[in-house]
Amino acid sequence: MRNYHQLNPIIRLKEMTLLKPQEVEQMIAAQGFAEVEAVLQQTHYQRYLKPDFHERFETYLDEELLKTIKELAELVPDQEILRLYMMPFTFHNLKVLTKESVTGKDYDHLLIEDGFYTIDECRTAIKTGTSEVLPEKIVTTIQEVREYLEGGAVLQGIDIIYDRRYLHEQRRLADEIKIPELQEAVIKMIDLTNITIAARCVLQKRSRSFMEAVLVSVGSIPKEEFLAFADASYSDFLAFLLESDYQEVLRPLIHEQVIDFAGLALLQDNLITESYGQAQTDALGPLPLLAFLNAKVLELQNLRILLVGKRSGFTEEQLRERMRHYDS
Repeated sequence: MRNYHQLNPIIRLKEMTLLKPQEVEQMIAAQGFAEVEAVLQQTHYQRYLKPDFHERFETYLDEELLKTIKELAELVPDQEILRLYMMPFTFHNLKVLTKESVTGKDYDHLLIEDGFYTIDECRTAIKTGTSEVLPEKIVTTIQEVREYLEGGAVLQGIDIIYDRRYLHEQRRLADEIKIPELQEAVIKMIDLTNITIAARCVLQKRSRSFMEAVLVSVGSIPKEEFLAFADASYSDFLAFLLESDYQEVLRPLIHEQVIDFAGLALLQDNLITESYGQAQTDALGPLPLLAFLNAKVLELQNLRILLVGKRSGFTEEQLRERMRHYDS
């Protein structure tokens, strides 16, 4: 199956397996972990409710995403869409394996299968600096990290290099796929990431050179506009944000010269969801697939928050304010 006309009816069926709003509400109101499990017992997540679910739910949620991606891989017209959605795991693994190589410690428990590149393929690329499987730009980034480490540099730099390349790869792949709604979503993600990084840098009075290293130039807001605030006051930077294209959505997050960073993360997810707002009326194109993938990722994110929260004693209010919203 290689066209959306055939794929979309299957996507509609898969949408029916997403958690319903009332099920999420029941879990938020649950008095403990056991009551959350009781709700999940009535959903397709029941397959993961094994005796060790309390300790291993993170692993099971990763398995659920990988299972979803593998099922779709045989059906979608363009697998690059799936690759884009699993890219966070690819770069997560590269960071973990690089740090494993540097420290000599075993971090196998932190690795997550991404459905495209095996752990051994990534580990070999880290070890040799070459790969016939990983994309050329990613291999180039691995080589850049290797050169960086030869100078005896700190581990923080590993994250900076990989995170920067991740954003560049997201934009490159979105532009290559050429779906306007996907490009819009990726650009919003990059812009909000840059805004968050720049806000922290200005608040912490980081140098211009540091800001230049951590910000990327592939969003809709020119990188130079952020760099102009390297030596400026925090209030000046916030004023800049309130005059940007994102002013309307950022205004509720800025109170008395303080920006709500948790709110920024939530806003990023909500803006991406909005990009796929016409999915219900698109019978022949890629929007139903994009909307479903986005909803699945957010559902798993919400489940993580809920399960960790219930285990840690979060209040209903603390859980509710952290929930991501999507159509289900």
